[in-house]
Amino acid sequence: MLVPAIPIPAKKKAMLFKHIIRPALFSISADDPEKAHEWVMARLTFASRHVTLLKILEAAYAYRQPALERECFGLHFPNPLGLAGGFDKNGIALPALAALGFGFIEAGVATHYAQAGNDRPRIFRFPSDNALINRMGFPNHGADAIAEHLSRSQKPTIPIGWQLGKSKVTPLEEAEEDYVYTLRKLYPFGDFFTINVSSPNTPGLRQLQEKEPLSRLAHAIVMESSRLAEQHHCQQARPILVKISPDLTEGQLDDVIEVCLSQNIRGIIATNTTISREGLRAQTTEAGGLSGKPLLPRALEVVRYLARSLGGKLPIIAVGGIFGPEDATRMFDAGASLIEIYTSFIYEGPGIIKRINRTIARVEPG
Repeated sequence: MLVPAIPIPAKKKAMLFKHIIRPALFSISADDPEKAHEWVMARLTFASRHVTLLKILEAAYAYRQPALERECFGLHFPNPLGLAGGFDKNGIALPALAALGFGFIEAGVATHYAQAGNDRPRIFRFPSDNALINRMGFPNHGADAIAEHLSRSQKPTIPIGWQLGKSKVTPLEEAEEDYVYTLRKLYPFGDFFTINVSSPNTPGLRQLQEKEPLSRLAHAIVMESSRLAEQHHCQQARPILVKISPDLTEGQLDDVIEVCLSQNIRGIIATNTTISREGLRAQTTEAGGLSGKPLLPRALEVVRYLARSLGGKLPIIAVGGIFGPEDATRMFDAGASLIEIYTSFIYEGPGIIKRINRTIARVEPG
C-alpha cells in the first residue's frame, strides 16, 4: 500500500501502485485477501510509531487547501474525504492513515466483547468489477483492549470516529447495553460515534434498523453520550451518527429519518455494503456484503433520497463505490456533506486521496 515517498509525479506513482505494488500484494494473498490487509496494517502500524515516517507519508500524499475545509455536526474537518470504518478495526494505525491525507477516519467496528469474526477466507476480490465481498463479522480486540491501547497512543489531529457494533454473543434484546458499554470505553478517544446496525454479517443485526428498535437504541446512546460529556467535562456531547444499509426501501428510509430527527442523531452515513449482486458481472455464490463500483448507483440513489427528504436538517456522509474525483463530485451533487472511501483505497492505493481532494479544491469556491 505504501508507495515510496520520493518525488514521483502523481501519474507515475499511480502506475507504480497499479502495475507493481498491487499485483504483488494480490499475488501473495491470492488464497486469502486478508493477508494483504494484514501486511499493509503491520507497516502502517510501524509507521504510526515513528514521527519521521509520518512526515514522509504526509509529504508524499497529503494535500491541504483552505477550500477543502468543512464544518459538520460541530466538528472541523481539514477536508471532506474520510476513510470508512472497517479498515483499522482496533485503532492501531490511525497516525499513519491520517498522514496519508484523509480529512477524518472512522475506526472500528468495535464491540463490547473481543471476537474473532467469521471463518477465513472472508474477503473476496473481484478486480474486473472493482469490487469486494466481505463477511468479516466485526473481528476486533474488544472495547476494553482497544481503550487500553488508545490510552497509550497519540491521537491524530483530524476527527476520529468510532463505529460501534453489537457483539455476536449478545442477544438482540440486550443490544442497547452492549453498544453503550463500548461507547463508554471509547468515549475519551473519539470525536464522534457511529451506530452500525447495517452490516449483513452479524446475524440479526439489521433488525435493529427497524423503527422501534432503532429508536430505543439511538435514545440510549445519545443519552449516554450526554452523560459522558458531563463526566469528562466536555464542552458538548460527542455527535452520534447512524450508518444505514443500501438495501432499505424508501419507507424504511423514512423511518430512519424520523428516528434520527426525533432522537437527536447528528448525521447519517449512507451506505454500508449490500447483499444485492446487481452490477457485479463476475459470477459468485459467496455470501457477504458487496462494496466497490457496483454499489455506486444505489448509494447515489439513497443519498439523493435522504437529501431531498431531510432538506438540510442533517448532514449525510456518503460512502459506496467512490473510485475517483468524478464519483466524489456526484456524491456531493447528490447532497452529501462529507464522503468516505474504502474499496477504492485498496484498488487505487493512497494516491486516490490526493486526486480526489485536488479536484474538490478546484471546484469549491475559495
